[in-house]
Amino acid sequence: MSSPKHHTPRGFRNNYVASVTKSLGELLRWQFQRLRAGLPPAPLVPTPCQGAELEFIHRNAQVHEMTPAVTWIGHATALVQASGLNVLTDPIFSRRASPVQFAGPARAYPPGLSLDQLPHIDVVLISHNHYDHLDRDSVLALSHQTGGSPLFLTPLGLGSWARDLGIENVTELDWWQHHIHRGVEFHCTPAQHWSGRGLHDRNRTLWCAWTVLGADFHWFFSGDTGYSRDFVDTRRYFANRQGAEQGGGFDMALIAVGACLPRWFMSLQHVDLAEAVQVHLDLGAKRSIGVHWGTFSLADEPLDQPIHELDAARRAKGVAEAEFCIMPIGATRRIAPRVA
Repeated sequence: MSSPKHHTPRGFRNNYVASVTKSLGELLRWQFQRLRAGLPPAPLVPTPCQGAELEFIHRNAQVHEMTPAVTWIGHATALVQASGLNVLTDPIFSRRASPVQFAGPARAYPPGLSLDQLPHIDVVLISHNHYDHLDRDSVLALSHQTGGSPLFLTPLGLGSWARDLGIENVTELDWWQHHIHRGVEFHCTPAQHWSGRGLHDRNRTLWCAWTVLGADFHWFFSGDTGYSRDFVDTRRYFANRQGAEQGGGFDMALIAVGACLPRWFMSLQHVDLAEAVQVHLDLGAKRSIGVHWGTFSLADEPLDQPIHELDAARRAKGVAEAEFCIMPIGATRRIAPRVA
């Protein structure tokens, strides 16, 4: 039996481009250019932050009391409470997105919820192994939460990384595979990106987006991604589950909107704002929330770019603010359950 086309003898590749990564020479060119130009510029306004609704979040964590709700903790980390489960996406609570805590990108604002303010987490979704998405200290802390470790769902290749830390409650999935946990389906779906935590492990582990289907809520998490036909493919793949008579398309999508400049370096691996809105349309999502911005300075744009430019990107594609928005760090958005 032949391997899937995104598998290679040494790891994995994307569906629609052979590689999204740049050479060492191109990386050095980018770093020299941004140093010479003094990039990124300082933000004009601070990233909005607000105190978390702790009473609601903990009350809502109870299976029989839960209404669909999303709390943005910062960067790509969100708490999604739906279908009887408390789910975290790409948790990073550390000060730096780095293999060490004395150097590397530092967070500009604290997490909207601290680790000790979280409800009991049932499932942690990992999209890929970059340090701003897979944080060792955060994962370890979650694995030791009171009441037992959450289930960690990862793309292929990351199970051994977790088990080396002593984490046994981990399940790896390939693209289009799924795992059912307490009646909720977690589907590992394609994204256009890459992986690597060191100099010699480029693309050895898989990267992904996640599609989550519960009885009362369908949601999507992009992880990191460049723009590709993968999102049209995802919509088509789930079309027989999301017809009008079944409650329609995704009730909510979390879509990355940051770390996108310069385009010559970032375009294949990170969508810009216009492409993020197109991902929303490709998915057929009812509403989307922009994440992966305002927390860590990872590229040439200022931290506040989405605040100033998302509206124009929406209007250019005829998308209303209610359909694609950004939130303050710490904010919670309640979403009506789907009605079939």
